[in-house]
Amino acid sequence: MQLIKSENAFKVLLNGTALIEHSEKEPFVYIGVGKESISQHYGDFKIKDKIIKKIPLSSVTFQDDQLKFSNCGYELALILKIEDKCLEISDIKYDEKSINRVYFNFTSEKKERFFGCGEQFSYLNLKDRNFPIWTSEPGVGRDRNSLISFKADQMGVGGGDYYTTNYPQPTFISDRKYLFHMETSFYCDFDFSEDQLTQVCAWGNPNRIIIEARNSYLDIMNLVTETFGTQPMLPDWLLNGITLGMQGGTNVVYDKVKTAKEYGIHVNAVWCQDWVGKKVTSFGKRLFWKWEKSDEQYPLFEKMIEDLQNDGIRFMAYINPYLLEGTDLFNHAMEHKYFVKKTDGSAYIADFGEFYCGTMDFTNPEAMQWYKQIIQKNMIDIGISGWMADFGEYIPVDAVFFNGKTGAEMHNEYPALWAKCNYDAVSERNKLGEVVYFMRAGGVGNAKYCTLMWAGDQSVDFTLHDGLASTIPAALSLGLMGNGLTHFDIGGYTSLFGNVRSEELMLRYLEYSVFTPYMRTHEGNRPDENFQYDQSDNCLKQFAHFSNLRSKLLPYIKHVINENVTTGIGAMRPLFMHYEDEACLDIAYEYLFGRDLLVAPVYEAGISEWDVFLPEDQWMHLFTKKKFSGGVCKVSAELGNIPVFCRVESAFIDLFESI
Repeated sequence: MQLIKSENAFKVLLNGTALIEHSEKEPFVYIGVGKESISQHYGDFKIKDKIIKKIPLSSVTFQDDQLKFSNCGYELALILKIEDKCLEISDIKYDEKSINRVYFNFTSEKKERFFGCGEQFSYLNLKDRNFPIWTSEPGVGRDRNSLISFKADQMGVGGGDYYTTNYPQPTFISDRKYLFHMETSFYCDFDFSEDQLTQVCAWGNPNRIIIEARNSYLDIMNLVTETFGTQPMLPDWLLNGITLGMQGGTNVVYDKVKTAKEYGIHVNAVWCQDWVGKKVTSFGKRLFWKWEKSDEQYPLFEKMIEDLQNDGIRFMAYINPYLLEGTDLFNHAMEHKYFVKKTDGSAYIADFGEFYCGTMDFTNPEAMQWYKQIIQKNMIDIGISGWMADFGEYIPVDAVFFNGKTGAEMHNEYPALWAKCNYDAVSERNKLGEVVYFMRAGGVGNAKYCTLMWAGDQSVDFTLHDGLASTIPAALSLGLMGNGLTHFDIGGYTSLFGNVRSEELMLRYLEYSVFTPYMRTHEGNRPDENFQYDQSDNCLKQFAHFSNLRSKLLPYIKHVINENVTTGIGAMRPLFMHYEDEACLDIAYEYLFGRDLLVAPVYEAGISEWDVFLPEDQWMHLFTKKKFSGGVCKVSAELGNIPVFCRVESAFIDLFESI
């Protein structure tokens, strides 16, 4: 990188091409005043910004590393330092009493590609669109042109859009091979819509901006690991076989496990989110949020766990950072003032969909310690081996936290605090690598505190923005941000407006899930209306086949997971991570599982053949053993025959040939 100064102008060049280009006509910095409107409905947010004024700071003066920008009586100062391949912008100062928006303009190229900004379900390449950084429910359908999104908006659930995500992050990677990160928790917007300009806006003063260049994407992933950390190693029991999600109580668990074993399904765990009891609402079956075993729903709970473990099967549960009004735990938290508060100092009790809860304030050390102990005593100590650590996106902007910050500033920080609560609870019991928890909400800080992510609540269909297909760019973008261990609900989750899961959808998810870090089913929000894995003889046989295929591939799968832990390279990674072919930069719906398997999931209904792009290399179809080189090929892809290719030069070729 190189900084070139001239009178009232400067450039920052990366390999001779501009990253920043400030002039009087095209300033680097703008400041402004905006009046935001944020309406919240559960975890859905409608955010509008009325710009009252936006001032270009066209004049710049230099004093050592400090740059001072000014215009019309407004000023902004910052420190700009360049060391080798790193640009750091820090110590940003302006009059925050009169200004509440700051904009930075970075030079872009028309065909430049950008990846990241957290977990993105609709587009792997971010160019030509803007991406708000705000954790929320992704919404139902996530497509403003779809009927299901329209109906969700009318119902009040929230239809979402292409950018709505549980896990946003103010970080991206350019195909010019640099990593960009803005250190802030404020709402911000990354606008890639202009041909030759990338504009980053923050609704508060960012701590700093870092741009670091490397020679390859693998080197960039080393940088991501250094910056954000890596997830801990997953336990061996989790990698081998499949976790079956089920509800209904102790007898249901025994019966479903018995059936699965009769069919030869390799079950590593049962996941019973209703271990605490259940509530039924208009959305579907919900849980009783009190985080204590339900003796009514699950009599002889500890004996059931022991029986399962004697059979090599773990028990997994569910928790979130909210407590249901009227329960003993809620009353204890109220008495000790452990909930986030309103501006008047009272506890912020919120509607979560026909029931009311308090939100734990993890900036309060006593509250954090108490909630960790709930996880330890009520879950880990009685033999629960893992859980879904749900939610984290619902923080209201007008909440007040123990540390003095408002909900507006803490909103994007909260998921990482929730992750740390779970991480500390497990690590303090010396159970990292044995006990696992998976989350959907996230942001900066999650990578080092979350053992496993999952893709949230996909619709039970084949739609591009919210169906099976959306989990592929989601996993790839999340891996580029340092969260390379993720998975999804086999079969999807959200069933509304007559949209119900088919056996075909369940089986397409099943075959795809073999080539991911973890296999787990979910009954969905309306189990009685949707197809379940054990409702047909054929499906049960397919579950047996693919859970055992998973076991055969276990040596390679362990290698892939360990590589993520040690290097930070995602288990599911984009093709361009290992192939410099420009065409690989535009492939969003195929991926490499580790270095040696290329997976092209079928994400449309009624398919018997599938076009697959292969980078230049020597490939072998995993099942037919037919050899291929680079280019587009058409292969058979009927149900049960997912297009998967292995590298002929892989160190695991003997294993692949044995499949």
